[in-house]
Formats: sequence, structure tokens, C-alpha cells
Amino acid sequence: MAWAWSGERCERLSRAAAVLRLDEGVVPFVCHLRAVAARLGRGVFPAFDLLELYAFVRPARFCVPTPRGLAEALMLPLPLTPEEEAASLFVAARALIAELTASPRDDALPIALAMARGQWRWAATVLAALGSEVPPPAASFGFGLHVWTRLREWEEGPPPVPPDSRPVEPVEARARLVRLLAGVAEPRARQLDYASTAAAAFLPRDAAGQPNIALIEAGTGIGKTLGYIAPATLWAEKNRGPVWISTHTRNLQRQLDRELDRAFPEHRIKADRVVVRKGRENTVCLLNYEEAVSRTGVRSEDGVALGLVARWLMATRDGDMIGGDFPAWLADLLGVGLTLDLTDERGECIYSACRHYRRCFIERSIRRARRADIVVANHALVMIQATRGDDPLPPTRFVFDEGHHLFQAADAAFALHLSGRETRELRQWISGAERSRGSRRRGLRIRLGDAANEDAATETALGHVERLARVLPDAGWRQRLVAGEPVGPVEAFLALVRQQVLARSHERDPLYSLEAALQPPVPGLGEAALALGQAIGRLLEPLRSLMRLLRDRLDEEAATLETGARQRIDSIRRGIERRAILPLAGWQAMLRTIVATEPSATDTLASPNAPESADFVDWLAIERFNGQEFDVGVYRHWVDPMQPFARAVLAPAHGVLITSATLRDGSGDEAADWQAAALATGVQQVEVTPTRAMLASPFDYPAQTRVVIVTDVNRDDSRQVAAAMRELFIAAGGGALGLFTAISRLRTAWRLLAEPLEAAGLLLLAQHVDALDTGTLVDIFRAEENSCLLGTDALREGIDVPGRALRLVVLDRVPWPRPTLLHRARRSAFGPRDYDDRLTRMRLKQAYGRLVRHSSDRGVFVVLDRALPSRLLSAFPEGVVVERVGLATALTLVRETLHS
Repeated sequence: MAWAWSGERCERLSRAAAVLRLDEGVVPFVCHLRAVAARLGRGVFPAFDLLELYAFVRPARFCVPTPRGLAEALMLPLPLTPEEEAASLFVAARALIAELTASPRDDALPIALAMARGQWRWAATVLAALGSEVPPPAASFGFGLHVWTRLREWEEGPPPVPPDSRPVEPVEARARLVRLLAGVAEPRARQLDYASTAAAAFLPRDAAGQPNIALIEAGTGIGKTLGYIAPATLWAEKNRGPVWISTHTRNLQRQLDRELDRAFPEHRIKADRVVVRKGRENTVCLLNYEEAVSRTGVRSEDGVALGLVARWLMATRDGDMIGGDFPAWLADLLGVGLTLDLTDERGECIYSACRHYRRCFIERSIRRARRADIVVANHALVMIQATRGDDPLPPTRFVFDEGHHLFQAADAAFALHLSGRETRELRQWISGAERSRGSRRRGLRIRLGDAANEDAATETALGHVERLARVLPDAGWRQRLVAGEPVGPVEAFLALVRQQVLARSHERDPLYSLEAALQPPVPGLGEAALALGQAIGRLLEPLRSLMRLLRDRLDEEAATLETGARQRIDSIRRGIERRAILPLAGWQAMLRTIVATEPSATDTLASPNAPESADFVDWLAIERFNGQEFDVGVYRHWVDPMQPFARAVLAPAHGVLITSATLRDGSGDEAADWQAAALATGVQQVEVTPTRAMLASPFDYPAQTRVVIVTDVNRDDSRQVAAAMRELFIAAGGGALGLFTAISRLRTAWRLLAEPLEAAGLLLLAQHVDALDTGTLVDIFRAEENSCLLGTDALREGIDVPGRALRLVVLDRVPWPRPTLLHRARRSAFGPRDYDDRLTRMRLKQAYGRLVRHSSDRGVFVVLDRALPSRLLSAFPEGVVVERVGLATALTLVRETLHS
């Protein structure tokens, strides 16, 4: 631990000595207080956090949350040693204050005054830079946080015009690519081939339900992003309609946004023609923010966090708090309650009834997207938009990058869960916060506003809905289930579900969720399912009546309803169907599966169709997070979720490009690999013959990489695995990524690795251990060339760490899929051995693909599992030699490859 004094005197301290100094009352400068406190093994202590100052002076601007990252962002000399890093914090603080003094914005002073009331440690320094003084404690400056009054409103435009159907010819796509690369790089032959092949997705459709589909696998280094931006931007220009480009990871969304600068180099034009769409759960809600600000009169300490959010609100591009320009480390520092929890939780929005409706970031982006050339979105949002069917002019052209994730995204988007959390959320959506004053939940009555009071029939139906919704769980349902004291038909049913799962689950790791088969049910579960199904039926009746009344009102009062009232009633009508009626009807269908095993002549749920369809798999589960139960229920997923995806997204489209670096399996059978790709992307469900192409990576993988299987380490001995990783990380000199198939094994390895790697001068970062979100961990890992990072599935793919920052990947064992009940059903449907092998080869390909991002990269891929079958080795590029050796030889190979 390095400690620097303002007079430039530096010293090295042990953890114990640093803690003792803090206990004596010294208030230091730090970079990321929570992370520093965690590494000292103590709670948060008084300190001046440079990241808070950075977030105030430079809102909505990126910075790696380390001393070196701060120096780089501020264009200061980069510190090279721990002592230099500690001393650099003083330099960074002076630079930030100088910048604030030179260019303060109008909102800086009122926000700083409000933060001073919250006892912000930087307040005196910041106010002095702004030419003010710290106000007396009794002073009130809450208005400084009222930034919603200073945000501009959006305006409604005319309805969008349907796009034309002019084709993009291959030669045009190639020419556009050459133009995009002009002055930057020479176009590569394979990248030109990619662009011309991708043009097949931008031809006119000849028959309804038969889109033009292109399946293209493009190896790393092809330049596929610009390869599809070329025909996409050209089609949008020629046809005056949007192309939706969808990705799975936030990292690729950010990369896409940067690459689009080449197509739209002028910021003003790009702002009009490119929109990044996210879901409401990603975007800040101004009403939630206003309500949080109103509570600062009671909890003035919240003013610090809300002041930094206010600065960000005045600078943000689109209000995106998760993956956008809101620094992820700021949520780590300030807590999610006053940052990420300000987003719009599911079903919370009151649409045009909100006083901030005309300033809403989401509503603005929805309207901008209708007139944009390019809409950047994620797979989940595209699927949700398609199933809702409420877009007046849905998009007709799609590009799905990271196409190998479509199956996973569809699996989540088209699933149905009858659980404690889902039913509790539905009650809150219908009835609001009820007895909880501090909650921001708003029920149907608040959403409807005067629309309910002005019509007696609507008021009556709404009253029935609110009364019958009390069968759904109230607050404290988890505690009542654990105590064996359920209240109401939902909790009575879930208590028996929980009993069955605890009795029959085979999972022994306390960090993982528990599951059990639906059949045979424990005694009483069928009767509880019947009672719950009948209660749901009674709730559905007034909900359907309310929806009809609102629909009729739109018709009968068409001439007199104001625009705002019409939009509110219509959005609520659609919300009732989407958020209440459809889930409730789905839950009834799930309950029939249970009731069917105990049929009764008086059973209103029993029907010839009651047994579970072969299209679905149902199971019972107790969901856990960090070992704590957070949900319990019945879960229904499609065996093949690409069936609903194909119906909702592919069939209505005119053209679809699906692309990835790992689109196909590497079984060695080319026909079978393309067949598997068509199955995993939904193309097999559509009656079309897709355009297919495979463009190999230009990288020389045999010369740039090595694959090593270590044969003398017992993968089941955590000390042996940790010792092997320690020696491999040290041999590589850092730049190492350790991937685990279980969180518990990762945490055990971290405990064994932390001290020896620190002694070797290597920074160790760990997912599920460090007080940092995954994106921030990757940012630090990318910036600190000799750091090491431990992670699980989220780090196996979707991260881009070029150069020497990532030169070694180590897997603790073969990444076989977890043998869940859902996986068992899919193995049966898709072929047991082939399905497992295909998934595992894909995971190996994705993990290996992290190593080489440029032609100058070199790396070693190590698997600490002698049981890796030879049939899976086709996951690696042709020509790469796989060596099975002992650990000592593996260490020699790592040194030779990376240091020769």
C-alpha cells in the first residue's frame, strides 16, 4: 500500500499500518473509496474520492477508475509505480479544480450548494473554485437539484412514411465501404466480400413471410461491423427508413456507436440519424429522480449522490444509466438506491400522466428512432418490441450481430414465470404501493387519473380489480413462506412448490438455485393449483371488462378527448393486456399442467389440452442470489425458443442479416454446422433459403497462439488449481484471464491467489469479489497491462481487450453446460451428445477468441483439465497445435511464447 503526502513525500505501508493511520483520523485522497476499503478489509472511511470530483467536473465522460486511468483521462503524466500513483492523486485534483474554474457551467453552482448541504467533502474546494462559500447548515438549496426544469422538451412530429424497397446491390455496398474507410485504412478483400454478401439482406422481399436472410460467419479481424454498416446506411438513405442493428452485449453497442462516426462524422447529423435504443429499465426516470430529490429535505446526505446524478442529467446524451454514458463506477461508489434504482422498473411508467412526459428520455428516443437511419438496439428489446405489436410502423430490416446469442435472448424473452416476485410485482402494478409511503410504485388508479373518476362504469370495474388483486402476494411474502405461514392462494401454492423443491433438488452448492421436476406433485399441490387458477380467473373478468370500457371510451369520445387523455387511456388499455391479462392467462395454462394430474369433474381448469405441450418444459425452482433465496415458483420455457422468435421477428421482416464470429459449430461436418446455425438462429423455422457465407479470420492463429492442456493438475482440488493459475499468471507477467465454471471455485481461488500475486507485483481483480461491476473490472483490466482478472461466463465473451493487456486465458475445467431440467429437455429434442458437444465447442471458441484481436497479438490458451475430449478440439482454428503437457512444461511454453 502506497501513501503519499501533499509535499510529495511517499512511503510504503502494510495494510495494518494503513488502517491504523485511518483510525487516527487522517482523511486521505483515494481513487474509488469502496474498492480501497475492501482491499484494506474494513468498512468505508472518511476520504476525498477523486472519482466524485471527476464526475462533478466532467459529467457523462468516461474514465478508468484508477489513478492511472484518471491521469490518462486528464492528459497527465502516467504514474508507473504505486508511489507515483498515490502522488498523482494530488496532481489530478489540482487539474480538475483548474478545469472547473476555467469552464464552469450554469448548473454547477446551484448543484454544488445543494451537495454542500449534504456534507460533500469536496464542497468547500468546489465552491471556492466557483467563487462562492460554503452556506450555513440551515440554508436550503434543494432547488439546485431541480434540473428537470432545465431539460428541453421533445415535440411530436408527423407520422413516419413507409420506406421504399429499392435494393442495395453488392457493388454499391463495396463502394460505400471504400468511402467509409477513406483516409483511415485500405479496404481489405475479405471485408469487401463481407459487405457485398451482406447486401443480400437488403434486397426487396418477393413474398409475405419470406424475408431475405443472410447468415454470415466472419472471423475476428474481418471488420464485419463496418462491413454491414456500409449496406445498412446505404439502404436507409435510398429507402428513407430505419435499419435496426441489434447486439447482445453493451461492449459491442459502444463499439458500433463509435464506428458509426465514420458514416456520420458531423455530430449534429449523427444525433439526428443514429439512435441508441435501450429498454425503460436502463433509462433514468425523471419522476423517480424528482421523488428522490423531494426526500432530501428529510435525508440531506442524499444530496451528494443526487447532485452528481443532476450533473450527469444535464450532460447525458440519452439518459442511459446502464451501459451508456453514466459511469458504472459511480453506482458502485454511491450505491444503486440513488443511481441505478432511479431507472424505470418494469410496469412503473405512467406515460402521459407524468408531468415529465415531454422531457422523458425514453419517449424522446422512441420518436427519434422512427425518423432515424440507424437504430442500435439489443436482442431483447427487438424481441419485446416485435411481440407487443404496437409500433405504428415496425422496422422491416434488421442486422443481428453476435447472432450466436439469439437463442439465449429468445429463451429469456419468450419465457413465462409464475413466481413470488412476478405475482408481487403484478399486485403493485395494479394497486400501487398501498401501505408503503416511501415506495414510488404507482397503481392503475394513479395511471388512469381523471379517466377513472369521470366514468362510473370504469370506476366500478377498477374497484373490482383492486379488490380481487389482493389474492396476489403482499409485502413480506418470502418471510411468510420460510416461516410456513402463507397468506392467500398464491402463497399457499408457492409454499408447496418450495416444499417440493427442497425435498427433491440435488443441488448442493449453496450459491446456486434449486430446481425440481413438476411431476409427481407433493400432496396438496394439485388442489392449491386449482384454487389459484380459480382466483386468477376471477381477477381476469374485471380486468377484461376494464380493458373493454377503455377501448369503448376511445371510440365513443373520439371527438372530445384531448390528445394527452387519449394517449393515456390507449397506453393503459394496452398495458392492461400486456402486463396483466396475458401473464395471468399464461399462469392459468401453467396451472392446468399440475391440475391435470389430479382431474376432477368440477375442475374449471381441466381440459383436453391440459397436459404439458411438447413445445414447452415446466419445472419448479427456488432462485438464489449470493446464496440467499429471492424467488420461488413455476417456470415455463420453450424447448426451442426460436419458434416464437421466427414468428414474431423473422417472418414479418423484409430482410435480416445474422452474423457472428462464432455462428457455426466446429464439428468438422460443414453441412451439419450450417444446419446447427440455422436451428440456433431461427432461420430453419422460416420457409426461405438463406444466403450463407463463411469468411475466415486473416490472423495467423498457429503462429500467434498456443493451446495447452495441463495433464497433471487435479481439477477437483482447489489448491492445485489455484497454484497452477498462480504460476501461470506469474509466468505471463500478468495480462491473464482466469475463467471458472462455478462462482464458489472462483472465490476459493481468489482467496488463495490474492496475496502471492500482490507480492509478485500483479494486480488481481475478481468478478463476484471486488466491489466493482463487471464492465468496470474489464475497463481496469484493459488499462492495466499487467493485471489479472478472474471471472465466470460473462467474461468468456463479449469483452474486447486487445494487445498485451490479455495474453493468457486459463480455464479451470471443460465448460460443459449445467445439467438443468431445461437443458435435459433440449438435449432430448436436439440430440444428447451432439447438443452438449456443440455448446461446449462454442464456449471454447468464444473463450479462445478473446486472445487475438489484432495481427500483432500473441497469446496462450490453457485448460487445467486433462479430461478435455479430443472431439472438442475442432473448436480451435485449423493448424493450431494442441499440446497435452504437465504444468512445468506448460510454464515453459508460456514464457517462450510471451517473452521470446
